[in-house]
Amino acid sequence: MTERRFPLWILILLPVVMLGLVVASLSQGGLLDALRRGVPPVEELTFERVVLRPGEIHVDVVNGGPDPVTVAQVMVDEAFWDFKIAPDPTIVRLGRATISVPYPWVKGEAHQVVLLSSTGLTFEHEIPVAELTPEVGPRFFGVFALIGLYVGVIPVAIGLLWYPALRRLEQRWLNFVLALTVGLLVFLGVDALHEALEAAAQVGGAFQGTMLVAVGSLGALLTIELVSRSRVRREGAQGRAAVAWLIALSIGVHNLGEGLAIGAAYALGEAALGAFLIIGFMLHNTTEGLGIVAPIARDRPAIGRLAALGLLAGAPTILGAWIGGLAYTPLFATLFLSIGAGAIAQVVIVLWRVMGDGASRFAPATAGGVLVGLLVMYATGLLVAV
Repeated sequence: MTERRFPLWILILLPVVMLGLVVASLSQGGLLDALRRGVPPVEELTFERVVLRPGEIHVDVVNGGPDPVTVAQVMVDEAFWDFKIAPDPTIVRLGRATISVPYPWVKGEAHQVVLLSSTGLTFEHEIPVAELTPEVGPRFFGVFALIGLYVGVIPVAIGLLWYPALRRLEQRWLNFVLALTVGLLVFLGVDALHEALEAAAQVGGAFQGTMLVAVGSLGALLTIELVSRSRVRREGAQGRAAVAWLIALSIGVHNLGEGLAIGAAYALGEAALGAFLIIGFMLHNTTEGLGIVAPIARDRPAIGRLAALGLLAGAPTILGAWIGGLAYTPLFATLFLSIGAGAIAQVVIVLWRVMGDGASRFAPATAGGVLVGLLVMYATGLLVAV
């Protein structure tokens, strides 16, 4: 008697189909409704975006909980106000709605918006410093492109100007600068991971913000490792150039998150905070150019290559500012920041390999370089602490 063999695709899909049938029968059979009878609903609303227009406040919310939520009343600064909600007052699981409130908000002052559900639960959001949300148009894109230029492109380009000085350093001091680059990147990576977890706390529960951080960061680390592994292991100038490109890419992804933060500050009615972040990030990001040119300090890259490295690291700030100003959500912020953290972690691993054997990696100059890099970023980071 011979064993009957089924095609492999059937064996793979069979458990999936069976699971789907069980779930369908459970959801349609009324068992879940019977279990929930007499149990109060679990309601959750997350504020994604606040837009301020003359005499109006527009709020975008998402339902990240397991049950539908019906918005019954809206309070602004402890007073009930008329409102309109689209597409429907009842927001289903993973659904979104826009709430429009005619309210004479005051420029520069703080305001609080409170939503009351039909069951009496409240959901609050504070606008720290009210400012008119920029209208989308040529001026909008121009202003945010200029912000990205000043925050990302120009500071990184200024940092690249350290290249001639690095070429004249002795090898031991160049190793110190490479170690300093590791310190810079470790700080950026931890900072990105911290910000990703903060953003994840604002994501609706159904979207599993913390797990999104894990997927984004580890996914970026593993993907870049697979794509770049053969290039960064090359000897000589080609391998060093590949490391520089990786550093620029990881910094670019990180700067995308910074641009997102600035654009979101304006989109969420926090323009004063956005102006503060611009100045701080300008000073903070200048050190990133140093990290990009450190691996290629002994080579003679063309001016065009240096410019391309600077654009790769700095230009994403412009894209991030556009996304933050147009369509900021905690979900996007969590994803971008976690990808940036993973990319930076992978580059730190690459640099650690480039720095030689175990003895040289833990030499006093190397350890001192890492520590100095951390301290430099910490000192400049004080300018963007909020």
